[in-house]
Amino acid sequence: MNEIGLIFGAIFGLLSVILGAFGAHLLKKKLSLEQLQSFETGVKYQMYHAIVLLILGFQLNNKLAIDNYIIYSFIVGIILFSFSIYGLVISSSKNKKLKFLGPITPLGGLFLIFGWGLLLWKFIIIF
Repeated sequence: MNEIGLIFGAIFGLLSVILGAFGAHLLKKKLSLEQLQSFETGVKYQMYHAIVLLILGFQLNNKLAIDNYIIYSFIVGIILFSFSIYGLVISSSKNKKLKFLGPITPLGGLFLIFGWGLLLWKFIIIF
């Protein structure tokens, strides 16, 4: 069992529900359709990967390096990908776009891809 994966999976799941409701109810009137869709993309990716972290938290061993790399890749990926989208959308709605967050989003995506790649590599090694 990997407790870090379980803890972060639960935190990210909780936050995705809160942020999804925040976007659907409070930001709906303040954001353009395109901004709202971007915000929802961040929420969806966060929730999908929160569920993955919960599943992996029960399945992976925290004593194996590859297992830890998988978990940490997903955690860093979620933070960089989803939270940079939230920052970009909210700041642009206030006409104070935080442009430095723009390059962070694809970096977060790379961490998510890396996590999936490591998971695939682990499956190949096992089978």
